[in-house]
Amino acid sequence: MSQIQSVATVSPSSIESVKSEVTNEFLTFRLGAEEYGVDILKVQEIRGYDAITQIANAPVFVKGVINLRGVIVPIVDMRIKFGLGEAEYDQFTVVIILNVAGRVVGIVVDAVSDVISLEQEQLRPTPGMGSIIDTEYIMGLGTLDERMLILIDIEKLMASSAMGLIESGFN
Repeated sequence: MSQIQSVATVSPSSIESVKSEVTNEFLTFRLGAEEYGVDILKVQEIRGYDAITQIANAPVFVKGVINLRGVIVPIVDMRIKFGLGEAEYDQFTVVIILNVAGRVVGIVVDAVSDVISLEQEQLRPTPGMGSIIDTEYIMGLGTLDERMLILIDIEKLMASSAMGLIESGFN
């Protein structure tokens, strides 16, 4: 009974102070010279780049599929998707397996950097680029010392009509 009373007596200002201390954690990865980040809660696992079964008539950025413990997982090459050119697959190339909106999807990246926590004051809004650059899938920029991270809204990207991996029956 006393526990219920103590929860009920928490003031709104103390709740706000707890919210402001919450950090956002991101898995950071490299595509060319740039560093990107995705919400760590969307990451299921990280694997080395391995054999991928190609699918006929798939978009060029969909490298194919892999069988991950009985689950068929589409693999998207983020370099191609973002128009950064062909990647050379080497020992640093990895596949990040994501769980996005209940679907398992893999993304190929040049290398995984680390997991970082960003405070609210380290997050910046997406810069306005007009119609020159599509920033619809960028949720903002993160700053960490001298590093600038492009934070991707991976759920919005995968659910987009251009990708079609969440809504389409890519089983």
